[in-house]
Amino acid sequence: MAKTTYTEDNIRSLDWKEHIRMRPGMYIGKLGDGSSADDGIYILIKEVLDNSIDEFVMGAGKTIEINIKENEVNIRDYGRGIPLGKVVDVVSKMNTGGKYDSKAFKKSVGLNGVGTKAVNALSASFKVQSVREGQTKWALFEQGNLLEESSMETTSKRKGTSVSFVPDASIFKNYKFRQEYIEKMLKNYVYLNRGLTIVFNGEKFVSENGLKDLLEDNNSKEDMLYPIIHLMGEDIELAITHSKTQYSEEYHSFVNGQHTTQGGTHQAAFREALVKTIREFYGKSYDASDIRKSIIAAISIKVMEPVFESQTKTKLGSTDMGGDLPTVRTFINDFVGRNLDNFLHKNVDIAEAIQRKIVQAERERKELSGIRKLARERAKKVSLHNKKLRDCRVHLGDLKKDNRLDTTLFITEGDSASGSITKSRDVNTQAVFSLRGKPLNSYGMSKKIVYENEEFNLLQAALNIEESLEDLRYNNIVIATDADVDGMHIRLLLITFFLQFFPEVIKEGHLYILQTPLFRVRNKKETIYCYSDEEKTAAINKLKGRPEITRFKGLGEISPDEFQYFIGEDIRLDPVMLDKAMSIEQLLEFYMGKNTPDRQKFIINNLKVELDAVEA
Repeated sequence: MAKTTYTEDNIRSLDWKEHIRMRPGMYIGKLGDGSSADDGIYILIKEVLDNSIDEFVMGAGKTIEINIKENEVNIRDYGRGIPLGKVVDVVSKMNTGGKYDSKAFKKSVGLNGVGTKAVNALSASFKVQSVREGQTKWALFEQGNLLEESSMETTSKRKGTSVSFVPDASIFKNYKFRQEYIEKMLKNYVYLNRGLTIVFNGEKFVSENGLKDLLEDNNSKEDMLYPIIHLMGEDIELAITHSKTQYSEEYHSFVNGQHTTQGGTHQAAFREALVKTIREFYGKSYDASDIRKSIIAAISIKVMEPVFESQTKTKLGSTDMGGDLPTVRTFINDFVGRNLDNFLHKNVDIAEAIQRKIVQAERERKELSGIRKLARERAKKVSLHNKKLRDCRVHLGDLKKDNRLDTTLFITEGDSASGSITKSRDVNTQAVFSLRGKPLNSYGMSKKIVYENEEFNLLQAALNIEESLEDLRYNNIVIATDADVDGMHIRLLLITFFLQFFPEVIKEGHLYILQTPLFRVRNKKETIYCYSDEEKTAAINKLKGRPEITRFKGLGEISPDEFQYFIGEDIRLDPVMLDKAMSIEQLLEFYMGKNTPDRQKFIINNLKVELDAVEA
């Protein structure tokens, strides 16, 4: 075995931009192509926006303008503006920024001074301009390299900062901004910052009622058991309700305006405080799971110098509020215990509705206790002795770091498709769950069916979503079925399962459809995979001559050697999103209920639209 030399020649020092470009995941989490809300291109927007939000929080600038056109992002605030002598340094020198001065920024979103540097380094082009006291200065970069900077110039423009950038396509492969994800991000910003106006491509976003607006916008009134409980205090805001139809817990948590999608110490403290307060109010030791069942809640707190568990700030690690304040746990327990108790005493109807819900949850839990126990034992036995779930190394304990944001579970049909994906997947982060036949149509059924049906029980166990999404084992749940009638039907049945029992999986953007090529066009020199007739025509024209054309009828026909191209860097995912115009109950009733004539009419009308488009 040849020896590997290790000398001074092996030691390299990287400058700031080289390190960010070589290890982007350390700074912005996963890269992605824009099909997921936590993909890197959205983190780039967030990093710039966080600075503008901090200006608003400090009382400077009530409006932020965002425009995105042909992948160029422009963000303009009307805050204090970057000090002109530091315009270049702030976006290109590590450990440089105003966030290190607690007098200039209190309870800020970003404290590590990395954000805009990462955006700069990961952009094909990046321009920053600051306006202060009638003067302006700008600087232009390419992949973090300074190309040009202006001298200080006189201007009549309003004070503030403008940042424009285009994400580098060599890093973010085949990326595309999805308006739905950006709008959700911007709405969260205005919910948390009343008085702030964000204008996105001409559309205005504002919020008068904070987290109350968040819950109302994300849930239909028909599905809420009682009017939203909205509690506010210094450095804390809560909004709480229960769902009539949802089974598990759903939380929206924030720290200093940052959406902590993975929760953290504040979310854990709220869940604990809720149980304690409810028990004391009713004078009964209700089970914690019965109290929290079907809850939908949002919590926002502000702390001094928060500590997050990653650069992307998705989970709070801080235990202290900062300064002379108590711990996060004590602060939240005291606030919830005092304010929720007062609210329930003053609102007897809501208090009675909550108690009825708890008693109902208790009754259902006891009725299901025996079934649940057997179901859990069966799931454990299957996972140990069966190949139903082929897990990834993140969850098998083979990796030291839990890269949960990168984990994916493919739900497949049939042994051939399952085998192909299993052989070609990234075993570190990609797992495969194999369906046996078509899933049951679960519309209108009770949670009992999840435990009695082997497929649903094992899928629930694999995802670890029985109680809440807090411990969801895979960030991306991907339905991988054939692009034929049977495959479409299986997709619909699986989506129905999630809508019926775990709608928050879809609400929080975890469910996707895997897009696989319909055609392979190749000659002796090149192979092109095509996802549409248009792409096939373009490939034929490119390869010229008489290339070989193959039509894939199903996933099982795609060999493992080829499958690796479709679930790797170039994976194409279509997110499953809810139509805000319809409640979940209305959605399920229309597509899965007994209104066959209405559904037939809908299919015929939409098919006509598709045919007209093709003919045009």
